[in-house]
Amino acid sequence: MGLCTSKPNSSNSDQTPARNSPLPASESVKPSSSSVNGEDQCVTTTNNEGKKSPFFPFYSPSPAHYFFSKKTPARSPATNSTNSTPKRFFKRPFPPPSPAKHIRAVLARRHGSVKPNSSAIPEGSEAEGGGVGLDKSFGFSKSFASKYELGDEVGRGHFGYTCAAKFKKGDNKGQQVAVKVIPKAKMTTAIAIEDVRREVKILRALSGHNNLPHFYDAYEDHDNVYIVMELCEGGELLDRILSRGGKYTEEDAKTVMIQILNVVAFCHLQGVVHRDLKPENFLFTSKEDTSQLKAIDFGLSDYVRPGKALRLYAICKLRFQNLETSICLYALTIAFADERLNDIVGSAYYVAPEVLHRSYSTEADIWSVGVIVYILLCGSRPFWARTESGIFRAVLKADPSFDDPPWPLLSSEARDFVKRLLNKDPRKRLTAAQALSHPWIKDSNDAKVPMDILVFKLMRAYLRSSSLRKAALRALSKTLTVDELFYLREQFALLEPSKNGTISLENIKSALMKMATDAMKDSRIPEFLGQLSALQYRRMDFEEFCAAALSVHQLEALDRWEQHARCAYELFEKEGNRPIMIDELASELGLGPSVPVHAVLHDWLRHTDGKLSFLGFVKLLHGVSSRTIKAH
Repeated sequence: MGLCTSKPNSSNSDQTPARNSPLPASESVKPSSSSVNGEDQCVTTTNNEGKKSPFFPFYSPSPAHYFFSKKTPARSPATNSTNSTPKRFFKRPFPPPSPAKHIRAVLARRHGSVKPNSSAIPEGSEAEGGGVGLDKSFGFSKSFASKYELGDEVGRGHFGYTCAAKFKKGDNKGQQVAVKVIPKAKMTTAIAIEDVRREVKILRALSGHNNLPHFYDAYEDHDNVYIVMELCEGGELLDRILSRGGKYTEEDAKTVMIQILNVVAFCHLQGVVHRDLKPENFLFTSKEDTSQLKAIDFGLSDYVRPGKALRLYAICKLRFQNLETSICLYALTIAFADERLNDIVGSAYYVAPEVLHRSYSTEADIWSVGVIVYILLCGSRPFWARTESGIFRAVLKADPSFDDPPWPLLSSEARDFVKRLLNKDPRKRLTAAQALSHPWIKDSNDAKVPMDILVFKLMRAYLRSSSLRKAALRALSKTLTVDELFYLREQFALLEPSKNGTISLENIKSALMKMATDAMKDSRIPEFLGQLSALQYRRMDFEEFCAAALSVHQLEALDRWEQHARCAYELFEKEGNRPIMIDELASELGLGPSVPVHAVLHDWLRHTDGKLSFLGFVKLLHGVSSRTIKAH
């Protein structure tokens, strides 16, 4: 929300910076509702209708451009930054241009800055002129001027600015707050207006978490929208990093990461993805070293909803009635468990690979957190290039370096933690709750594992699986290490099992309702409870819960995955692997008559005895999906 001190804007440059050459402070843009801080900017493109801004300086360099100078110059609000950036060289040539190569053109169209011949066909409401005819009435209170006295400006962005203010009267008279002012004249499209509505709705719903600034209210008059928030006077996380010479010790980095991961886990549980996590968007409440960290700027945030799978299933059932219900529903719930977002938004150095592929969900936030902790620990960006398109290619193809100092001197747990957050496959990336369960963090005093939305997604898939796959998952769960079981034990305990150590649908409902905000109530509770209805008439003990809630994809990301899989297969062999015909296996998996079962399943069985092969066992753990079928 840009509640932090402003920094001057500088012009963009695609020139290659020398190791100690000055760089501009910002090169990026945000939509109208996203920021009021001159450096707190991002890129946003979409395939939706509309345009947002008359210009686009594009992406900003990472805060790490300050870090490798031997002496970190003090930043002045009156001058451009003269700090330096490390020049990172890759060991192999850049791959071909990324899918994001057309971002400039799309961004220009969305922001209404299309030049002649730069875009042949405007998209939808992009043809609108200056917001003429748009309804800019939000229904917010119009009493701002009577309640608050507006003070000095403390931050400015492309679509608004932030001012200090104080209460004029009442119990809070004289108390200071931060006010984000968004001029209605900047809202030239329906998208811009909807962004403001959504930002206020999300802030109102999520307010109350320790690591979110208190939201007071939203107001409007003829000219502006005013969002009144808690004033955080401790500065940005970026400023603290700089004051420490560019990096944190492991212990201090843990303290920061615990707070970041807690608020991210909370947002994800409610069905909200932030989409612009970076050091500039975390503020300290005071100048004290022990002050709380608060996440700000929800202008790019959005909801991810689990209803898309059900809608697609209904469509497929009508159109393809020869497909059996089980395989259709299973494939769709695996592939479309959450509604996928497709706007390319965020800040270049923090944007996740799947965002550039225009299909992503909450996992994109975790990637951004991984970039932040990489910077905290070593003072350098994990991905760097001379141009924005080069940055995208690096994010998509390059691997972060863990060979240069100080990485060899850091703990193996710290390196593993960062690597598991920066996995390019979002399915293999840790969730925020899992990250808080990681050995690097879990023993810290303030580290408490919150409820993880992934548990319910995995349970939903498990309950719809065949008995054969459930048996395979139970075998795999018996190979989990103590560290891997720690997370599952914490999640099981949060569901408050009965005295006999079992849970039911009522336990899940009760646990979710305790954590629910209006955001969750609007988008998650009904769908999740409906999709877990199989637990309504039975109970699940911890052993089965481990099988239901483990992630095969995340285990695959571990170096010891082969050992896990082999041990699990040995257990499966002893506990019930039996001869099975392909047709029987197809029936067990729910494959309908229209599926080429022999082509799909021919390598799942051993030809010698007809039992499930190791390859078949591993594929069974992943389940039959639409991808499996399409491959044949």
